[in-house]
Amino acid sequence: MQAATRGENLALARRGHDDMRALVMDGGLALRRGAIIVGVDTGGTFTDLVATIGGVPRVYKVLSTPRDPAAAVIDGLRVMLDGARAGSLTYSSTAATNALLERKGARVALFTNAGFEDLIEIGRQNRLELYALYPARPEPLVGRAMRFGVRERTYFDGTIALGLTRSELARVTRNARRSGADAFAVCLLHSYANPRSENAIAKALNRLGRPVSVSHRILPEYREFERLSTTVVNAFVAPRMSSHLGRLGRRLGGARYRVMQSDGSAIGVSLAQTEPVRTILSGPAAGVIGAASLVRTFATDRFITFDMGGTSTDVSLFDRRARIRTLSHPGGYPVRTPVIDIHTVGAGGGSIARVDAGGSLRVGPQSAGADPGPACYGRGDAPTVTDADLVAGRLDAGSFLGGRMKLHVDRAARVLAKLGRQMRRGADAAALGVIRVVNANMERAIRVITVERGIDPRDFALLAFGGAGPMHASELALELGIRHIVLPRNPGLLCALGALGAPLGREFSLTVREPARDYRLLLRRADPMVQRARTELLAQGARAAEIKTELRADLRYRGQSYELEVGLTPGFADEFHAAHRRTFGHCAPDAPVEVVNLRLRATAAGAQLRPARIGRSRGAPSPKRRAPVLAGGRRREVPIYDRESLGASARIRGPAVVAEMSATAYVAPEFTLRVDDYGNLHLEAPR
Repeated sequence: MQAATRGENLALARRGHDDMRALVMDGGLALRRGAIIVGVDTGGTFTDLVATIGGVPRVYKVLSTPRDPAAAVIDGLRVMLDGARAGSLTYSSTAATNALLERKGARVALFTNAGFEDLIEIGRQNRLELYALYPARPEPLVGRAMRFGVRERTYFDGTIALGLTRSELARVTRNARRSGADAFAVCLLHSYANPRSENAIAKALNRLGRPVSVSHRILPEYREFERLSTTVVNAFVAPRMSSHLGRLGRRLGGARYRVMQSDGSAIGVSLAQTEPVRTILSGPAAGVIGAASLVRTFATDRFITFDMGGTSTDVSLFDRRARIRTLSHPGGYPVRTPVIDIHTVGAGGGSIARVDAGGSLRVGPQSAGADPGPACYGRGDAPTVTDADLVAGRLDAGSFLGGRMKLHVDRAARVLAKLGRQMRRGADAAALGVIRVVNANMERAIRVITVERGIDPRDFALLAFGGAGPMHASELALELGIRHIVLPRNPGLLCALGALGAPLGREFSLTVREPARDYRLLLRRADPMVQRARTELLAQGARAAEIKTELRADLRYRGQSYELEVGLTPGFADEFHAAHRRTFGHCAPDAPVEVVNLRLRATAAGAQLRPARIGRSRGAPSPKRRAPVLAGGRRREVPIYDRESLGASARIRGPAVVAEMSATAYVAPEFTLRVDDYGNLHLEAPR
């Protein structure tokens, strides 16, 4: 990385006022007047930071430090804040995700009912790939020798048929001590109905001084396999996440410190350390929340978020609101916690390109990350997507990180030429091949959340962000038939902006399994959840008047084995019948309906973003220079514009390149660029 002076770095951070062109206010947080509010997103390649000081934004971007992610955060804060101390910091990260995907978590010992030790391996008969001839399942996170049966039995109604004895608890403790485990997972049948036995085991295991994950605290719902899997995943990532978050907290001093959840809200660091399964998709969720905070400036509230970073790409469908689901499969492991409906693929700027044994070009999922990084960063030797973009002329080397970081064009050209020889092509053909293959990978991801669900992507705009998203959005949109692309300001920092403005939030659920008759009775059953949520949010600094609660219920016809979620309102039963008809094409209004679970979402508003209008453009925009770019299948002279010079109403016909500190945008020949009153770039192509 090219050296930059402290003054240059600080000047770049202060340019955030011009780059963001927005005002961030304190919102619903009980902070002292003028407190510094910070949002941080740690990715596989870069760590992004956004702050507001007295209502004036600052931004910064720095290479991540994989061996100690906190180091990049602290270094970035030191430069961006010029020695000042943050009053509140919200952190999003892929640390828990990476620990799970790379299987670099803890050695876990599992304690469950005797006879059910292999439930984690048996799972369900559902197949994620229905037509795969050779379906593959991930190896269980707990090996057979680390699964211990407990002589105990609780029935579905909470009756304890076989209670724990002192000798059984002593045996559990001995097995735990001898196992050599780093963490423990405890999951007993029907503990959601009566947690007494789980609490007794947890109390005994806590004396050993290692993290203990208890199923009824993490997921108090019936269906033992999903509860067991979620608890084991939590135990697997807990030691690593607890250590990482603890190191960062100690270095932050007295800042109020929160962590993003997968559902787009933030929780206190202590809860994130004990229940890190709630943060598995915190980084991607922050991007969707960042997009939602700016939706009123886009002139559309129906779009597909396309977040392409250095290591992966995350896509989500935003149809007037973010979609929340309660079951996800990160790394192939079922996790039942609320998450924004996001699909992730291993395709990013750092994805490594190679020719396989059959002579086909492959891109990803392996990534060069931040260390060594793409070849053009000066250390790596493998060709990556970023190297291909640079050789294609679509990445402006002089504007990368505002000029703070030097890109080595010669190294990128050398590794692409080597790849081209393996393909029996030139460097330009290899670069275009890498771009096309990675675009095809991302196109498939978008089709998963649209076409495979009966949704036409052409009915939505494409909202592109992340450090690499704006470079690939044009050609990706053309393949999908999308004719409208939106590029927000500072697209490479939108996840950090989402973290900064994320609301405080808590989600609770409760299995009830009662007839859907008495609405007021259900409200009384949910009241303890509501009171607990309010207490926890107030302890995290929320103002009482800002706390909002939403109750929902999982309903089904009696005898069904699946549920539909609807809002818990006086007419919830009628809404269920309507939802059943929309989903399955039929309903049975006279059939008895069962309430399976009650769900609560409580939130308190975070820092509020108030976008400001920008100045009008004076005449036709002038490019800062022209450069040879691979556009339309051939190399041609293309204008390169500085985004800061583009005022409202400015128009540019493609092909073109638009550079800024956090990202570079490529405008394909089929598109015309238009700047709106808030500084968003709209790329539009005729239908």
